[in-house]
Amino acid sequence: MGNVCTMTTSELAAIERLINVHNHGHVHLEDSMGSDLHIVNNARVSFDQESAEFTPKERGLLNFLMRERHGSPWESVIFRFDVKAPIFVIREWQRHRISSFNEQSARYSVIPDEYYVPEAELVRGQFGKPGSYEFRPIEDPAVVESTLRLLDETQQASFAAYREMLEMGVAKELARTVLPVGMFSRMKWTVNLRGLFNFLSLRNHEHAQREIRDYAIAVEELAKTVCPVAFEVFEENGRVCP
Repeated sequence: MGNVCTMTTSELAAIERLINVHNHGHVHLEDSMGSDLHIVNNARVSFDQESAEFTPKERGLLNFLMRERHGSPWESVIFRFDVKAPIFVIREWQRHRISSFNEQSARYSVIPDEYYVPEAELVRGQFGKPGSYEFRPIEDPAVVESTLRLLDETQQASFAAYREMLEMGVAKELARTVLPVGMFSRMKWTVNLRGLFNFLSLRNHEHAQREIRDYAIAVEELAKTVCPVAFEVFEENGRVCP
C-alpha cells in the first residue's frame, strides 16, 4: 500500500501557495479577496449594472480598463502575503507605500542565524554610470570564491557577537545593532491588485535588483491564481500599472 496523506486540505493548499526563495526565504499567499469578476463589477457599478458571470465581454472590459488606465476597479482584489527575505530586499520592498506592512521586530524577538549568501553565478560587478548601470557576472573564480567567503564569514561574526551580547543579558533592542542587512526578516504584506501591479511593474523587471526580482516573480506566480485574466491584460498592455 502506498503512503497515506494525513495532511488536511487547508495544509495542502498552504503548501501550494508557498514558494521558497533564496536560502531561508519564502513567499506565501496566505489569503485573498476578490476575482476577475469583482474588478468588472467594480467598474460596472458606475452605470448601476452588474455581471453575474465572466464572459468574453467581461474580458474586453478588463482590457479597456487596463488600456485606458482606469485604476480604482482593480483595487477590489486584495492579497495578504507572508514574506521572509533579507533585510536589504525588505527595505527596498517597503518603499512601495501603497500597501501595508507589519514586520518582525528584533526588539521583541531573537533573530535566528539566517543570512543571505548568493549562489556563485549571482556574484556580479557593476559597470556604467548612475541611471544606466549594467551588472555582469564576475568570471574570475578567485574573486567569486573570496566574495562568498567574506559574505559568509562577516555575517557569521555579526551573529556571533549578537548571541554573545544576548547571553550577557544585553537587551535585544541594543544587541540587534550588529546584525547585517543580509539577515532574514519576516513580514506580512497586504496589497490590492492595483498596488501589486505597481510593485511588479518595477520589481519584476530586467532592471530590478536580482534578489528582489526573484521575490517579485514568486509573488506574481501566486497572485495569478486569484485573477488570471487580470494578469493577462496586464501583460498585453505593457505591464504598466493602471
